[in-house]
Amino acid sequence: MKLEMICTGEEVLAGQIVDTNAAWFASTMMEHGVEIQRRVTVGDRLEDLIAVFQERSLHADVILVNGGLGPTSDDMSALAMAKAKGEPLVENAEWRERLEDWFTRNNREMPLSNLKQAMLPASAVMVDNPVGTACGFRVKLNRAWLFFTPGVPFELKHMVTEQFVPFIRDEFNLDAKVALKKLLTIGQGESALADKLEPLELPEGITIGYRSSMPHIEIKIFARGEKAIAVLPRVAGHIKMVLGTAVVAEDKATLAEEIHYKLLNSGLTLSVAESCTGGMITNQLVDFPGSSSYLQHGLVTYSNESKVRVLGVNPSTLDDHGAVSIATVEEMAKGARQILDSDYALATSGIAGPDGGTDEKPVGTVAIALATRGGVYSQMIKLPRRSRDLVRSLSAAVAYDMLRRELLAEAVIVDYQSIGRFSK
Repeated sequence: MKLEMICTGEEVLAGQIVDTNAAWFASTMMEHGVEIQRRVTVGDRLEDLIAVFQERSLHADVILVNGGLGPTSDDMSALAMAKAKGEPLVENAEWRERLEDWFTRNNREMPLSNLKQAMLPASAVMVDNPVGTACGFRVKLNRAWLFFTPGVPFELKHMVTEQFVPFIRDEFNLDAKVALKKLLTIGQGESALADKLEPLELPEGITIGYRSSMPHIEIKIFARGEKAIAVLPRVAGHIKMVLGTAVVAEDKATLAEEIHYKLLNSGLTLSVAESCTGGMITNQLVDFPGSSSYLQHGLVTYSNESKVRVLGVNPSTLDDHGAVSIATVEEMAKGARQILDSDYALATSGIAGPDGGTDEKPVGTVAIALATRGGVYSQMIKLPRRSRDLVRSLSAAVAYDMLRRELLAEAVIVDYQSIGRFSK
């Protein structure tokens, strides 16, 4: 089965918004053993939409079309599909009734423009959208089924999971005997990881894929068929051994998720004091429900005055060593832990850039500390200065990994291939 995706919208084409839908869809389909072979992005121009529907339908078996199902004049996916097939738009009575009921239940008057969302190509099969007003549909053109979904991520995810995946399994008799193991890594580039993994002789049915999503690179180990699935744990274990300390989580999307589930219901508590990361560590944890059970507080102590007044950092420490130093970040971590007597505290202080560095401490220099009831671990790292956000996200990842290793009773400070470290 040849699967493709067409993403619509001027804002996506111009890069004004990040196309998270495409990344999520590709990742989700890979977990079902199906790889997207092509993705096309097209703006809100009727002639361009018609052309791409006609052209790609000659090559693909299934095309997921995302976006352009709203009530406004620039939402033209349904009209373009009708013109591509040479047929009219007709009102879908079932969806009109659904729209009217939705607005009634929410005590709102339905704008006339929403009726546009019930107009589908004459040959279309309605696809249910249980969480929105945009009607999904599918149409057969040339060799391909084109499956239309709204651009709202929440709605897309429901429709792909509940409608699209069952449809392609039934339509194409897909073999469900697929398994996937994901290894999350930090501190090594994709090429460095590939240099270690490409020479491995893998059993038949086992393949390896890579997905870069800074600060992580995810290793995906696919197993297709019963024999491959049976040996997947052994293969994954060997790959973990080959990659060593680069592997920081299994079957998790981020290190924050790994930390969340290690602390959730553990009875352990965490406090955070952030300078250069600016609340990123705390923010990533509170994305998960239940984080209040272990996260006692997250403090953004950006100024030196706040480090002194809130965390109790000794002013002489700042005078003698500076804000970005082992001595200061250790006092920050100890101060954060002592405020509510938490079991652990993480602290960061660094130079995220683009300016402010010195010869001794250039941009990308970050001090990180983990305070425990038994002592403090700390390190000064040197990160690539490609962007301020990368410095912050990598700093947060290293801080998480220090805590993860402490929770596993492993060495807290390790060497990462692409991350430099300074001595005290």
